[in-house]
Amino acid sequence: MNIPIENIYYLLCYAWDCLEEKDVVNVRALDSTNLADLFARVLTNGIRHLLRRGLDRGYLSYEEWTSRPRGRIQVQELVARAGSHTGRLPCNYDELSYDVLHNRILKATMRRLLRTRILAPETAEPLARILKLFSDVANIELSTQTFGQVQLHRNNRFYDFLLKVCELIHSETFVSEETGASSFLDFVRDEKQMAGLYEDFIRNFYRHEIEDLRTAREDIRWKWTPKDTAAADLLPKMQTDVSLSSPRGKMIIECKYTPDATKRHYDAEKLRAAHLYQVNAYMQNLVGPGSDACRMMLLYPTVDSAISADYAHEGNTISIRTINLNQPWQGIDRDLRELVAEISTSAMNEAQRTNEAISPG
Repeated sequence: MNIPIENIYYLLCYAWDCLEEKDVVNVRALDSTNLADLFARVLTNGIRHLLRRGLDRGYLSYEEWTSRPRGRIQVQELVARAGSHTGRLPCNYDELSYDVLHNRILKATMRRLLRTRILAPETAEPLARILKLFSDVANIELSTQTFGQVQLHRNNRFYDFLLKVCELIHSETFVSEETGASSFLDFVRDEKQMAGLYEDFIRNFYRHEIEDLRTAREDIRWKWTPKDTAAADLLPKMQTDVSLSSPRGKMIIECKYTPDATKRHYDAEKLRAAHLYQVNAYMQNLVGPGSDACRMMLLYPTVDSAISADYAHEGNTISIRTINLNQPWQGIDRDLRELVAEISTSAMNEAQRTNEAISPG
C-alpha cells in the first residue's frame, strides 16, 4: 500500500498522541519517498527545536581524588588509602551534564541512521551537522531495554516524541557485525505493525478532533451463560477498536488494515466473511431489546478504489467503508469527519464547512 510520506508522519503523530509536536517538522517539503529520510528530517528538525530551548541536562555523580575538595569527602576511602594520594582528598559530587540517557539515545540513533548510507544528501548532511553538536554526550549501543530506562517529566516532554522516533528507528534497522553498516527495514510493509498503527490513528483522531464524541475501546460481554468457571475462561475477549458515543447515537468502528476489503470468490468480489462474522457477533451481544440503535462499521484503508455498502439488521446498521490514505491530508481529515457526522454535531458542521469551502463558485 503506497501511502505518502507526509501521511505516514501524521499517522504516527496521532497514534503516538503527539499532536503538539507534529507541526515542528515540515514534512511537506520532503521530496523523498524513503522512510529513512523522513526520520532523518524529523530528528534534525526536532533536535534543532530542542537546541533552541536548550538541551536537557541532569545531575551525574562523580568520584575523584582532588586537591580542591568539593561535594562530600569519602572519609572511609581516605583512611583506607592514607598517604597514597598526598595533598588530595577523595570526593563525591554531583554536576549538571548534557551526558544524560535521553541525549545518549538521540546521539546513538543519529549515528545508526547515518550508517544506513541510504539517506539523500539533503537529509544526511544536516543530520551529520547536528550530530557534531553532541560531542559532550557519550556513545552507547542501543538495546530495547534502553528506552524503558528513560525518565522524563513535564518540562522535557518533547523528548518523548523524539524517543518514540528513535525506538522505531532502532526496531527497523539491522546493524551488520562485520561492516558496522545499518540496513533500514520498511515497517510499512509489516501488515501486523501497520494494523496497530492504523487502529491507534483512527481512535486518537476522533478522540482529539471531534469534541462532542466520547471515544474509547469497549469490552463486549457475551450473552452466553457459561455453565462453570472453566467454560467462562475459554470464551475469547470481545473488545472494540473504536467506540464512539454521543447523545445523537453510537457507532463502533472496526479498523481492518488489509490490502483489499474484498476477496475473489468464484470469479466475484465478496466482502471478507471473517470480518462480517466479527461485527455480527459484536452486534448480537451488544444490542438487544431496550438498547439504543447502533451503527457498526468496518473501515478499510485504500489508496485507489473506494467501497461504500450499508446493511440493516433489526433497526441497526452495518456499514463497509474505505478511507483513502493516498490523498492530501486535508482530504483524510474531511473524510473521517464525514464518517461520523450522523452522530456528531461538530463533525457534521465541520464537514458542511469543508464542502462549502471546496465547492466551485
